Amino acid sequence: MRHLLTAALLPLSLFGSNLSSLYSALDPTSVAQHFAFYELYPNSQEGRESLRHAWELLSGNCVECDPNVMFPSVDAKPIIELVNRASPESPVLEEEQLKVIEKLSAHFPNRKLKGYATWTWDELLALPPEQVDIARGLLIAELGSNASERLKIRSYEASIDLMALQILARLKPDAAPLEKIRAINDYIFSELRFRFPPHSLYAKDIDLYTLLPSVIDSRRGVCLGVSILYLSLAQRLDLQLQAITPPGHIYVRYVAPDGEITNIETTARGIDVPSDMYLSLETRKLQQKNIKEVIGLAFMNQAAVAWHKEDSKLAIELYEKGRKFLPNDPLIQTFLGYQYLFTGEEAKGKKLLAEVRDVLPDHLVANDSTTDDYLAGRVSAQGIQAIYQEVDETRKSILEKQKELEGIVAKYPRFRNGIFHLAITYLQLGREKEAIPFLEQYMTLDAKNPTVCYYLAALHTQRMNYNAAWKYLKAAEAIVKSRDHSPRALEELRAHLQRSCPEP
Repeated sequence: MRHLLTAALLPLSLFGSNLSSLYSALDPTSVAQHFAFYELYPNSQEGRESLRHAWELLSGNCVECDPNVMFPSVDAKPIIELVNRASPESPVLEEEQLKVIEKLSAHFPNRKLKGYATWTWDELLALPPEQVDIARGLLIAELGSNASERLKIRSYEASIDLMALQILARLKPDAAPLEKIRAINDYIFSELRFRFPPHSLYAKDIDLYTLLPSVIDSRRGVCLGVSILYLSLAQRLDLQLQAITPPGHIYVRYVAPDGEITNIETTARGIDVPSDMYLSLETRKLQQKNIKEVIGLAFMNQAAVAWHKEDSKLAIELYEKGRKFLPNDPLIQTFLGYQYLFTGEEAKGKKLLAEVRDVLPDHLVANDSTTDDYLAGRVSAQGIQAIYQEVDETRKSILEKQKELEGIVAKYPRFRNGIFHLAITYLQLGREKEAIPFLEQYMTLDAKNPTVCYYLAALHTQRMNYNAAWKYLKAAEAIVKSRDHSPRALEELRAHLQRSCPEP
């Protein structure tokens, strides 16, 4: 913001523009603009007035805060830097600046949470979900609970406090929840320009775009990172939001007293995406996670990075920490079980997997078959590693995974997910014809996978094999219907197939 304002004001000043006119053109609700104006013209009357006005905006809800007394008594430069982001990293503030910001923010509802007074890991784990302050919890989890880290934790919290104060300055005292959501969206995505990072960056370092300090510093975040920041602001602004987790994703939503839902897609500047867009062939319901469980998801993301780097020991450590926040989550238990297999601790891995083998989560249509195949001896730990091998946009990486899977499937011809992922590599290479035999081979082993049926129906439709297309479409519809599910993808495929070749 400072640089944008500088670019806007300096050319005018070269032509002898009146500072009073420039000052009057500032957004009267923008703390950042007034701080930036002060930095440009600190010795002018207008500059000093701009600083005073910025403090008035920040202290608008602080009954004990007199701007005329507060800002001359403390070095305001570090606080201005936090607002205007003069450096790529948030500064660690001194005690005097922290006390000022904490006093300005003392009226925030999150101050009443027991979690706001929590400083240790054990205290955090003992809290009920409704008492967890998500920012404090994540910062303790990410930075540690040593006394030496407290200034850093409080500095990051001060950064979030200042964000919330700036949003509050733009709101009426009786602002409705949807007005608060619009104000947060405008501030995060338009003013601060938070963005989803390019795939080439987050695929390698997803933890950098998940961890709260990194998200604040870089203004880049994947779905979990920005959702955590959004929830941190919501706790300060008395906005009750829910965390919703479709498989592999998270977003936040507001549910009005009358039941109307407003979804906030944090990877797309906060737009309201219809809930059914998050459902899929195999996802029949959306899961809701409480604040404490969201902290567990942060550990899952970090563990996924360690897994990708083939550091199973670190992944085990992170998944074990995550389980403390997600004690009943079958997915984290499954992934932890796999990591024990990868390190040769077969007994531990088998025990964890056996406990979730027959668990069908309510939000899913069918179980993943990998655990069952492993426990039945239809695949090895190496085969499990192969299906989770990541690929990038290059043809080379897809071919490497394809070659690995061909060897696994040759050795374990009844490994269902090995066959399925091998078929997917052919689809990724645009070789649809060669994918079909593998998908049909899968069907001889397991005819209850709606995704495999859908792919076969779509591919046979594309190749105008309409009788086969109808057979597989009806099979997919029967499977999802048994779980009271009617996915949009099947409805759209039926409509297309009906136009091409009416149902026999």
